[in-house]
Amino acid sequence: MNSKYHSINRLKVSEELFLFVNNELLNGTNVSSDKFWKGFDEIVHELAPKNKKLLEIRETLQKKIDKWHINNKGKDIKIEEYKKFLKDVGYLKDEGPDFKIETKNVDDEITSIAGPQLVVPIMNARYALNAANARWMSMYDSLYGTDVIEESEDSASTSGRYDPERGTLVIKYGREFLDKYFTLRDFSWKKITGVAIQDGKLNVLKGIDVTTLKDENKFIGHRGEADNPSAIILKNNNLHIEILKNPRAFSAQQDHAGISDIILESAISTICDNEDSVAAVDAEDKVLCYRNWLGLMKGDLTSQFEKEGKTLERKLNPNRSYISKDGRGLKLHGRSLLLIRNVGHLMTNPSILLNDGSEIPEGLMDAFITTAAALHDFKKKGNSRSGSIYIVKPKMHGPDETAFTNEIFTKVEEVLGLKKYTCKIGIMDEERRTSSNLKECIRTLKNRVFFINTGFLDRTGDEMHTSMEAGPMIKKGDMKSSKWIRAYENNNVDVGLACGLSGKAQIGKGMWAMPDRMKDMLEQKTDHLKAGANCAWVPSPTAAAIHSLHYHEINIFDIQKKLLGRDKAKLNDLLTIPIADRPNWSVDDINKEISNSAQTLLGYVVRWIDQGIGCSKVPDINNIGLMEDRATLRISSQHIANWLHHGVTTKLQVIEIMKQMAKIVDEQNKEDPKYIKMSDDYERSIAFKTACELIFTGIDQPSGYTEPLLHTNRLKKKIK
Repeated sequence: MNSKYHSINRLKVSEELFLFVNNELLNGTNVSSDKFWKGFDEIVHELAPKNKKLLEIRETLQKKIDKWHINNKGKDIKIEEYKKFLKDVGYLKDEGPDFKIETKNVDDEITSIAGPQLVVPIMNARYALNAANARWMSMYDSLYGTDVIEESEDSASTSGRYDPERGTLVIKYGREFLDKYFTLRDFSWKKITGVAIQDGKLNVLKGIDVTTLKDENKFIGHRGEADNPSAIILKNNNLHIEILKNPRAFSAQQDHAGISDIILESAISTICDNEDSVAAVDAEDKVLCYRNWLGLMKGDLTSQFEKEGKTLERKLNPNRSYISKDGRGLKLHGRSLLLIRNVGHLMTNPSILLNDGSEIPEGLMDAFITTAAALHDFKKKGNSRSGSIYIVKPKMHGPDETAFTNEIFTKVEEVLGLKKYTCKIGIMDEERRTSSNLKECIRTLKNRVFFINTGFLDRTGDEMHTSMEAGPMIKKGDMKSSKWIRAYENNNVDVGLACGLSGKAQIGKGMWAMPDRMKDMLEQKTDHLKAGANCAWVPSPTAAAIHSLHYHEINIFDIQKKLLGRDKAKLNDLLTIPIADRPNWSVDDINKEISNSAQTLLGYVVRWIDQGIGCSKVPDINNIGLMEDRATLRISSQHIANWLHHGVTTKLQVIEIMKQMAKIVDEQNKEDPKYIKMSDDYERSIAFKTACELIFTGIDQPSGYTEPLLHTNRLKKKIK
């Protein structure tokens, strides 16, 4: 932590951030430090009061909604009366005429290539590089290392050595994939002995027999000699694959055609995250995040690490060269298209103090610095070839706040000398007021929007907090089948398609949270495509490779055309509150539900507070590893807080369960040398006390967010 500040204009800027901006961020751009800080100072002092006013409106609306539910306690909620009330207080906005978005200069990865989307904590350079490089992933490695391929009977006896039976199953899976999506005219890929290029066509050999693809347009090009290529490049549903041919490779020893791997175009885009998956609470943390993003935009980010006793280095992959079927040398982009998620409007940060001594709204700081970093990409076009900057903006409540985001980036563009609408905005539809007014939210950003998505966990957290006084909520596991969430998921797609996003922007769906259960993901995550999403979140590069198989199976843009004609989701359903109607849960049912939430809550918080880890695989109560971030924390803390508030459980009961779960979490983390046990001294454990605060003061947290308490207590831990 660094408490030394530099005074510049009306600002006090922490030394570490000040030096980073002047010596690294702006170096090599056309923006001088004087110009940057002058414009920054003017704009943040102009916008900070507006930011504060919007947060006050959130609080005012929440108080009015709380009062309405208290006044109507014990009565059945009549939806028309409820809607009228929400309109009267300004929560629901009048819907304007139909329109289409007008976003321009957007890369193909957003407009025309449907595929997996990674979310990676920008605080970790190695993870960020792995995600950027996950554009191209080995099918063989991804299948061999996961449960998609069943374990053979003697795989346990191989003790980590290569299992040839498993390898055979991987090759078989790869051939079946080729047969399904790159079908040959006369025989199966399982029978081939070689490939060759002749007169711009792909010839596939089986001994002396020769055949071609049924759809010859799927052949794109090759590498190596035409009569003995080292790679064949094919394309289906706008996704490329490369069939690698290297008879000397270990992986080709079982293959009579000498094919050594199939490389899948996998993570088409990646959200580099400054928000829910990081624990960035001060200048030291923020500079680490900003420096990694800058390195990605400059193309020179590296990361050294040790693995099996060796020092290795990660860096960004180059583009992939090939010879097209008309004989020209061409390249395929070698990396995932990188988007940057800023924080929302709520939090402030001590990195910069304003004229009145208050902390800067963190979202304003993010807007300037992440955009300035992207100036470096305009020269090399290593990320966006269309000259755009992709900002994902979370946790906005309704059209007034999305309009404010448009104003922020208009000002940022003016200060940095960028053409208006260079900054594109992704709207995360994860707050109830945004879902209910989604069309008008998109309207305010119609020249910038490149992405909308749904996020079940945050949205559920806000659902519970908004309607806290309405009654006890149903169990967390029942939320996914409730009326409001079905309407929410469908409404996002319906509104997005009606506003013309198909072919112009991404419509996304949420995370697969179980990184070790790839077989289940392969069976289930196709539902996101059938629901109309042209991108969906995955937790790892391997998951991106496996999820990419779904996009070969389904042409999303055809699905979106069909969905345009369906009956639209109903606002009445969206606003149906998921309260339990006269719940008759047993004590055992209640304790199990609370234990489940408490265990995941503690497992996440203890790493956040003690080690500054904002996203990790946390074992649940059944020891199934789940990817956890602040959204998971929000739903768990709000759910227990709701049950406490309505007398479903008691504070004494929850504290006892929290202590029991702390012991379980301690045991689950016993192999971590950096881990600090909570159960040794509950009173002295900042992490344990933070987890309890999140529950017992959950009703009072703004919109049920966890950041205020996490940041406060992480800062205490860093000082300690």
